[in-house]
Amino acid sequence: MTQIKRFDHVGITVADLDAALAFFSRLGLQLEGRMFLEGEFLDTVCGIPDSRTEIAMLRAPDGGAGLELSSFVRPEHAAGSPAAMANELGIRNVAFEVDDLPATVEQLDADGYPLIGGIGEYQGVWRMAYVRGPEGIIVALAQRIS
Repeated sequence: MTQIKRFDHVGITVADLDAALAFFSRLGLQLEGRMFLEGEFLDTVCGIPDSRTEIAMLRAPDGGAGLELSSFVRPEHAAGSPAAMANELGIRNVAFEVDDLPATVEQLDADGYPLIGGIGEYQGVWRMAYVRGPEGIIVALAQRIS
């Protein structure tokens, strides 16, 4: 059996790639590249004939796993639930560690991305909050306390 060598990236399909890029860039992710992709490779891998998508790859400053944002040109994207909650099936959230959780939450709220619940504290070690990002993406933000 083949073993996984490393965790590479998570992919999220969005309708508005520019808005999603602006949101995640504001959080501190860095754009590695952006391009259109179509042809036999994409059709084969995603199983959608004659597809075309624009993708952007972002990474955190530490160079760890990436976040791939994709917006389909062909066929038109299928809407998901923009108000999905953490208990709904599928990707639950994308999580990032931040330096100053209250300031980050305040800035995102001012930008139109509100908290889903509140800021919680886990055993005096972490503060964490869920923010509703662009297109309903749940973004978990955590700050180490100790």
